[in-house]
Amino acid sequence: MSRSNSPSRYGSVAKTFHWLTALLILSAIPLGLIANDLSQQIRSPQFDGSLETISRVFLLFSLHKTIGVAVFFTALLRIAWAISQPKPGLLHPDRKIEAWAAETVHWLLYGSLVLVPLSGWIEHAATSGFAQIWWPLGQDLPLVPKSESVAHFFASLHFILGRVLIVALFLHIAGAVKHHVIDRDVTLRRMLPGGTDLPQPPAHTASPVPLVSALVLWAAVLGAGFSLGLFAPDDQALRQAAPAQAAPLQQMASGWQVQSGSLGLSITQMGSQVSGSFTEWSAAINFDETAAIGPVGDVDVTIAIASFDLGTVSAQAMGADYFDNTTFPTALFKADIERLENGYQAVGTLTIRDKVLPLTLPFSLNMQGDEAVMSASTSLNRLDFDIGRSMPDESSLGFGVTVQINLVATRTQ
Repeated sequence: MSRSNSPSRYGSVAKTFHWLTALLILSAIPLGLIANDLSQQIRSPQFDGSLETISRVFLLFSLHKTIGVAVFFTALLRIAWAISQPKPGLLHPDRKIEAWAAETVHWLLYGSLVLVPLSGWIEHAATSGFAQIWWPLGQDLPLVPKSESVAHFFASLHFILGRVLIVALFLHIAGAVKHHVIDRDVTLRRMLPGGTDLPQPPAHTASPVPLVSALVLWAAVLGAGFSLGLFAPDDQALRQAAPAQAAPLQQMASGWQVQSGSLGLSITQMGSQVSGSFTEWSAAINFDETAAIGPVGDVDVTIAIASFDLGTVSAQAMGADYFDNTTFPTALFKADIERLENGYQAVGTLTIRDKVLPLTLPFSLNMQGDEAVMSASTSLNRLDFDIGRSMPDESSLGFGVTVQINLVATRTQ
């Protein structure tokens, strides 16, 4: 069988792209629908906090997204190949309405196979902390900011265009079955494996009308989506995704005032790294940069647990099996600062939940007059602090937690 198309049938490359795309799409759609239903349960106020359900949603969404990205690239390759090849003609070009409908559905399918996974991919890149794509190239996209509003817009676009894809796919399959069962012609056989000789279709001239019809249908569907408010900000979702109300932090006397900084965590979820950060914390720092090797000061850090931002699963991180923000609203790090021959370290204790454990935090320091730029990184084990005790293995959530700290402070006295 020839790799290239002929006027009467599709070649082996086009057939491979067709059936591979069908396999991927028929896998991605049910995975996405099931995962979405389960995610609605998780966001419900009545959700019981079942970690098994959360893990299942992570798995299903990761499968859906990974297959979706595969659909996107497969569709691009399929379209590129189709452009370079002759397209077998319609067997019944004299049936004007049927021919128009078939070609319009084909345009809807080709466009949807690109736009649906792309909109979902952009939604994924605009948010963080939920169901990673299983591939080695990272989770972000160029020019796509981390933004709840951007994520919501493309989530709505993904939802609407996904329904167009489902309808177009149903019509495409129905048309193929009609040709095979009712008309008993070779339309379906042209895409099946094998190299059987098939009749030459009658000559006809391609019309731009189906493409225009597909564009009009897309515009109508998107217009309906806007009129129904599907693209409007989802206040309920934003409230649920937002961190819980953090406890007010008491200001402490400090020889150095933190001007800017970040306190981030990275964990491994379902085999992929997920990053989040605390947005509210205070630090009392006393430090003498002129002191010799040995003790040079102390630090007292209070962290508002509820300010932890882990994207769409921030609320779940506050649950009783995780940080349990209701019972333990703050975490504390108290340490003495020591100067070493090379660098510095803070030696003290870290309190999370009701666990108080020793922690030595090496850090680098760059002094520029009355300004200090500090950077540190360390690793913790979540089980040491009773985080996720119901997940005693690493299949869903890794044990290791990487803490990354960066701050700029200025002298106050």
